[in-house]
Amino acid sequence: MARQREQYGSFYEDDFGLSALARKLSATARAPDAAQSLRLASEVAAVCEGEGALELSVDVHCLLDSALPDGVIRTAWLAATHGQFDPAEYESGVRGWLRRLAESWPEHNREPDPGHWLVRPVIAEEGLREAVAAEIRASADPLARAVAENDRVGLPPDAVAESLEAVAREGDGDLGLRLLLRVLKVYDVPVGKEQYDRLMALDTALGWPGPLVYDGLNVLWPPIDTARRDASDDFGLSGLTAWFEGVWQEDTARERVRQAAAADDSAQTPGSAAALLLADARRLIDSSLRAETITALWLSASGRGYNIDHLGLDARDWLRLIEDVCEERLRGVAPHYHHAEVPVRTDLRDAALRALREATPLLREAAIGPHWDAIPGASALGAVEEVVTDVDPDLGFRLLLRLLTLAAPYLTQEQYSHYQALGRRFGFGEHHVMEALEQLVRPA
Repeated sequence: MARQREQYGSFYEDDFGLSALARKLSATARAPDAAQSLRLASEVAAVCEGEGALELSVDVHCLLDSALPDGVIRTAWLAATHGQFDPAEYESGVRGWLRRLAESWPEHNREPDPGHWLVRPVIAEEGLREAVAAEIRASADPLARAVAENDRVGLPPDAVAESLEAVAREGDGDLGLRLLLRVLKVYDVPVGKEQYDRLMALDTALGWPGPLVYDGLNVLWPPIDTARRDASDDFGLSGLTAWFEGVWQEDTARERVRQAAAADDSAQTPGSAAALLLADARRLIDSSLRAETITALWLSASGRGYNIDHLGLDARDWLRLIEDVCEERLRGVAPHYHHAEVPVRTDLRDAALRALREATPLLREAAIGPHWDAIPGASALGAVEEVVTDVDPDLGFRLLLRLLTLAAPYLTQEQYSHYQALGRRFGFGEHHVMEALEQLVRPA
């Protein structure tokens, strides 16, 4: 049965198919019998109003229809369930158990939804199988050590990686990768940051929900480094302003900052979001900017989402509250972190000023924020220019992108490309400029 690829993240919040069943089986207090395995399989099939049955069926048939020896399937499955369920003990063996699953959830295709506009992932099966096999080999040595130390059923340590690779090559690359992830998690195998990034790239290419990879994975995170730009979107103070844009009255301002400080990108070392926000806040606190200038920055970049002027809140006191929340977050997730000032990108100051001046005709007459209490575009531009010149060109350019997002002027393709190029020079994530400005580009 051919796998009909979907943007799985639009159907599922986490794992699916046989790997989701392996997760349920591995979490049981006692080793389940065949009847309980079928009951748990019915839970997997029922996910997303029954959509889960399709992926479960495809996974089962990928194994049933393959030439894989039963022993290979058994080894991969025992490892994925941490020895909790051995299908070879089923009355008709490994394939008998799989056939019972296939009978319970027969092959069928997902009916197309006329309103389903998401583009299906396109990935060459052979390329996927090679990439998955490479990741299995990359984990083979630490996996063998973990199996030797923590196995419950006496699996030959080297056989686990060999069986997983066989499943990926001769069964299905998608299933092979999901079973690899289950094995890495149940044996707590450490995964380096470079390999983690490759796994997340495969996750994106396959349209999986992100937690399928990162939830429960033992990633060897590098130390927090505010010079790194691992996040794909906005970050720091400019990123925080978006959290206050529009209606957010369900939270206090402090709670809103706490949420933003905890919103690490899946590619970031935990605590990075707080460290980057802390770095921006401290630069402005320690800067020579007047309080009025910082107030204008905050009000314009947040679209007057939190009116510190109306509340009589001094701009630096607001930044100190942000600083306090970030420090609180870092004490919890990175207690050994010590903030170190990263050198300002003075080499890009002139480039940021050119971008600001090119944007001036687009923003000078704009009214940013609600029309009854808007911030004049000229005032916002002046405040951003002071940041670029006297504080940090990186932060200044990010705040300029926020102003453009809020004012929403038309951009030419040339202007958009220029902003993208400068974003790359600053090391911004691939979605940062795109999400801010792509919708503003005037059709040709």
